Amino acid sequence: MMSLAAYPLGLTVMAIDVNARSVVDPLSKTVFTCSVNEAIEQADVISAEFEHIPQDLLEQVNASGKFYPAKAAIEAGADRVKEKALLAKLAIDNCPNYIIDDLALLDNAVAQLGEQLIIKASRDGYDGYGQWRLNGLQQLPALKQQLSELDLKKVPLVIEKMLKFERELSLLGARGKDGHIVFYPLVENLHHQGQLHVTIAPATQVTEALNQQAQHIFRALVEELDYVGVLAVEFFQMGEQLLVNEIAPRVHNSGHWSMQGADTCQFENHLRAISGLPLGATTVFKPTAMLNIIGCDDFTMDMLSIAGCHLHLYGKTVRAKRKMGHVNISADNYAELGQKIQAFAHYVPEEHFPMLKDEAHRLSTL
Repeated sequence: MMSLAAYPLGLTVMAIDVNARSVVDPLSKTVFTCSVNEAIEQADVISAEFEHIPQDLLEQVNASGKFYPAKAAIEAGADRVKEKALLAKLAIDNCPNYIIDDLALLDNAVAQLGEQLIIKASRDGYDGYGQWRLNGLQQLPALKQQLSELDLKKVPLVIEKMLKFERELSLLGARGKDGHIVFYPLVENLHHQGQLHVTIAPATQVTEALNQQAQHIFRALVEELDYVGVLAVEFFQMGEQLLVNEIAPRVHNSGHWSMQGADTCQFENHLRAISGLPLGATTVFKPTAMLNIIGCDDFTMDMLSIAGCHLHLYGKTVRAKRKMGHVNISADNYAELGQKIQAFAHYVPEEHFPMLKDEAHRLSTL
């Protein structure tokens, strides 16, 4: 999606396969004859589409002086311990937490945070992987047995207090090389089994105070990191307070709606930012829903008969919990958006789209 946004700007994109250490065309997957070293030397600018980059390669691209957003940002996004340290340094509110590198310290975490906890691997966890839950002390022995198989010195655990938040929101923005910032609106995210299923943009019932709070947090982060590019900040809403759940130093799944719903999509704005081009307007055209297609391909293309419905497939083979693509649906207002989501639900298997009916009903009543 980044490369598709690049070509109209006259930019040519090559991708590094960080596992095979080869250089490939991001669309055809054709392997180029040049080496990674040659690609780094030839490139005008280098960026990242995910944060789990081997440390030696991260050091290498950073040393080129061409890498954006910033090495420190990528490291904070990839390591929850570093992320928590960054939030603490900036006095940004987040979930009460306790970090352990020894299972014997788990009892201390329970004593400090309570018996309802979410335990997260500090690295390599995403979409619900690398996470465990404690819902009561009776589960503690079994949880300890599970965690005993892990090397906590290598990958510590971040223990977080389980909070009763109202909803999950995220804010995406882009910062240029000149420090100029543009914001997309706060969006609402619906998760199932730790994985994003639905994003509604803009989020409903957002006060100006919430907007300002989110933007203040975003500014603090990008200025501390001297960040260039698109950054996503995920929040839990607790009344009129936002707690940072995590940061993503890249384009983000909860920003995919911008491909149809905003003047300039997140992918183009990221490319504009790192290339030193003027940032694009983030004006919202219409309320838009982003619906992830997860772990299935048994849907009918008749969904495209719905006005404002746009399909984006990723060309992947089906695997459980794998994001196969997404659908953006736009409408003139939230009520109409709810009606369109309800219509969309008839074309897809309900077991893979469990959030649709309730969200369609909610929006239809607005």
